[in-house]
Formats: sequence, C-alpha cells, structure tokens
Amino acid sequence: MYLSRLIPLLVLVWLVIGVIAAGQRGYLTERDQNCATLSTIAVTVVAGPLNYMGVNPKVNDCELPEPSQ
Repeated sequence: MYLSRLIPLLVLVWLVIGVIAAGQRGYLTERDQNCATLSTIAVTVVAGPLNYMGVNPKVNDCELPEPSQ
C-alpha cells in the first residue's frame, strides 16, 4: 500500500525536476517554437534529474507528416 503511493509521487517529482531543467536552459521562453524545440522540451522533461548529471537531450530535426489530400 505504501509503494502504491510512493511511485506516483516519485514520477511527479522526476517530471517537476525536468520542467525546472528545461526552464533553466531557456527552452520555455524561446520565441521560435517549432517541432524540434517542442520535442527538445519534452525529452528534457522526461530526462528529469539526469539533466543535472550531464545528459543534454536535444532534437535537431523534426519533420511532421503532411496530411493526405
């Protein structure tokens, strides 16, 4: 029962640390918002505390599929 409460709390703390890391890197205030920038933000948030251990995830190229006509 204790573990069922601890895991969601740890996941929440992990993601909050990732959001803090993305904010410190300036990803949340950049004006140029495109697919690559948004993907970099998502990967940074998911990496969480690993950002402070040297992980610097970035997405350089992102192509979205065009809708069919």
